[in-house]
Amino acid sequence: MKVWRLCACSAIAAGLSASHAYAQSSVTLTGQVDQWVGSKALPGQERSWGLYGGGMQTSWWGLRGQEDLGGGTKAIFSLEGFYSANNGQYGAYPGDAFFSRNAYVGVESQYGTVTFGRHTTPYFVSTVLFNPFVDSYNFSPLTIQTFLGQRGQGLVGDSGWNNSVQYDSPKFNGLNFTGIYAFGNAAGQNGQNKWGGTVQYSVGNFSFVAAYQQVKFNFVPNDLDSVAPGFSSQQAAQVGGSYDLGFMKFYAQYQYMNDVIEPVSAHSNGGQFGISVPIGAGRAQASYAYTKMVGSIESTRNTWAVGYDYNISKRTDVYGAYLMDHVTGLSTGSTFGVGIRTYF
Repeated sequence: MKVWRLCACSAIAAGLSASHAYAQSSVTLTGQVDQWVGSKALPGQERSWGLYGGGMQTSWWGLRGQEDLGGGTKAIFSLEGFYSANNGQYGAYPGDAFFSRNAYVGVESQYGTVTFGRHTTPYFVSTVLFNPFVDSYNFSPLTIQTFLGQRGQGLVGDSGWNNSVQYDSPKFNGLNFTGIYAFGNAAGQNGQNKWGGTVQYSVGNFSFVAAYQQVKFNFVPNDLDSVAPGFSSQQAAQVGGSYDLGFMKFYAQYQYMNDVIEPVSAHSNGGQFGISVPIGAGRAQASYAYTKMVGSIESTRNTWAVGYDYNISKRTDVYGAYLMDHVTGLSTGSTFGVGIRTYF
């Protein structure tokens, strides 16, 4: 991926030698723009036609920097935000934060990386890395079911956590783990928190991940009750794997969620199976996801998608995709369109 680098130069201060230089550091500008045109009708809603943002991936931009502190240790930071190129609005949705993707500072060393601020959650990363449509909120069946749930289904707590501390371990023979903890950040609300993590193993063409998270609030302490009366916490667990045969790559995931709701809780089981096949300068993709919720909420959801992504160059691709989405008790939805994405 091509990036622009703005290198920090040696500063000359009054009274100091012109040869004095600060520790080696750099700042990188990076991101992507993704726009598509087509039509979508969510389950139970009317169809719309138009120009939309984030067909394959939500558009984002960011600044990442590092400073060498010596001994293999670096100070690092990242400021990254989602946006919609079709209307110039910041955020992945109305009301989203300016740096909603990541906004943290920390230290990287041989013992791992510790960062403080807002983080994309490890659970979100595990969800999107093990399906062929990655993090598409328009064409990835499991991403849609997990983060855009309907009829009571889906995660709470968003895909990015404020006021969080995250640790990412070095790799040990292909194995590494990530842990995250987010504070409620309100007086008298120490029990309101979010925490989770992943364990990932990769060797050769095979990759595996196990993820878990628990949340006790959505955006602010005690707000789960506004999502559903009596809702106090949610636990979610997931395992996923992929195997690349060269001529075809397989993806599979299983997911369990438990919503603690008084007086009757609800839980769901589901998963996803997908493939991608290299064809010419691009790849064909297909994915199917299923979720069934029982308890205080009863619903099932079936979602499938097919598409083709063609690489024009090393950093620009065009794509076309179709998705069908059915939720119990709602009219079937579908989304289709073509788009272009470029990285910088």
